[in-house]
Amino acid sequence: MTDADVLIVGGGISGLTIGWLLANEGVSVEVWEQGEQPGGKIQTQRRCGYLLEDSASMVMNFRPEVNKFLDASGLNRKKLEPVPTGHRYLLKDRQLARIPLSIGAMVKSPVWDTGDKLRMMLEPFAGRGDQERETVSEFITRRLGRGALEQAIEPFVSGPLASNPDRANAAATLPRLTELERRYGSVTLGMLAHKFLRRRTATETEAFSFDGGMSTLIRELAQTSSIRLRLGYKAMELTPANEGWTVTGGSSGAERTLRVRHVVLSVPAEAAASLIAPLDADLSDLLYGIEYAPVSVVHIGFDQSAVNHPLNGTGFLVPRREKLALTGSMWSSHLFPGHAPHGKVLLTNYLGGARRPEAVDWGDDQSVTEILKVLQPVLGISQGPEMVAIKRHPRGLPLYYGAYPARLRAMDAHLHGLPGLHLEANYRGGVSVRDRIVCACRTVESILPSLYMPPKELGGGRLSEASALMSPSANAAQ
Repeated sequence: MTDADVLIVGGGISGLTIGWLLANEGVSVEVWEQGEQPGGKIQTQRRCGYLLEDSASMVMNFRPEVNKFLDASGLNRKKLEPVPTGHRYLLKDRQLARIPLSIGAMVKSPVWDTGDKLRMMLEPFAGRGDQERETVSEFITRRLGRGALEQAIEPFVSGPLASNPDRANAAATLPRLTELERRYGSVTLGMLAHKFLRRRTATETEAFSFDGGMSTLIRELAQTSSIRLRLGYKAMELTPANEGWTVTGGSSGAERTLRVRHVVLSVPAEAAASLIAPLDADLSDLLYGIEYAPVSVVHIGFDQSAVNHPLNGTGFLVPRREKLALTGSMWSSHLFPGHAPHGKVLLTNYLGGARRPEAVDWGDDQSVTEILKVLQPVLGISQGPEMVAIKRHPRGLPLYYGAYPARLRAMDAHLHGLPGLHLEANYRGGVSVRDRIVCACRTVESILPSLYMPPKELGGGRLSEASALMSPSANAAQ
């Protein structure tokens, strides 16, 4: 006899989503979160009237599974859509250049020179490469040329993903693009085909946050009455048992043992590795081998009169050729006006990543100085900031380096020898909130059959139907 059907170790977005989905199917679920509040890195703070996100600022979604989950959980009613974003920018020679969003605009754009544009037009004729080991830099250069890498893909990979395209595995980091090549032989032709198919399926891309910030997503899931959420609980030992697992852990010296049929480790790779080491040293080594990038999130608030730029867009990314520690700046108060007091401007900036990992150790003064060195001339800032808040993540985002698909396959092979144990965190399947929800659906689909529970209806469609739309290669990072 067990104390619960499933124990989820880790109360971040992955663990809470899995917990909600299972509880919605009638499964008894317990969630242990080592911290004093759920959500992991997804936390929303309020300071001086500003609403500040510690990590993810919004959800970029194009997956029907996410829509169904938000509908079924009631979170759809709490969505907060941004204002029309206007332009997207790239820093080029220390000036803002608009990123073209259509083929016609690309031809006229100053972001790429004539040679780059001609090279991109030849993309349908590029040969295939070794997708298993190819890096992002190799894949994009082969298909679209060096200009597309340096002025389009590298800023995205180095900024939102905090990674290094020269080391990042293309298939794991840019799965949508590599899948287009695999299916259509061309990224360009594949994008045209997908555009046509999307019109037929009516799956539109949308961006949104939640009323009260991203912590609203976490709070609503954590408050689900059918989930037993235990904060301050750390798992210390896993032991295989008849028809399941025995897990020992506890809080503040009070040890507790739980018998469950399934254990989901929804924690960072090194935490999972430590728990698994006594069970499977090779699987533990695979987990320990996953690298992470440090990231600093620097929020800076100004009086609106101090900023001369109209801030008519999402913000800008910074290519590595600019040789700056800043990887990007998001104009948060333009996207979500309620995130700043009336008459104020909130700029959310990102330092470090794989490009400059040492930046996470900078003090507040050095961090702000490096950022203002860029923002002041670019945005015409005439006064100092009135608010500064910095959140440092020494192990911010996992890096999909090397032959990453092979690493994941090897992990799965070891998990076959540990039935009832599941690994689900952002080192598998993408780092965005969208990806975590999609992967949570897949994990739940793998657990339910062993509990003899057919999936219920989820937002107008069965979980199994949503899962059929998934493939590991379809989870793109935001």
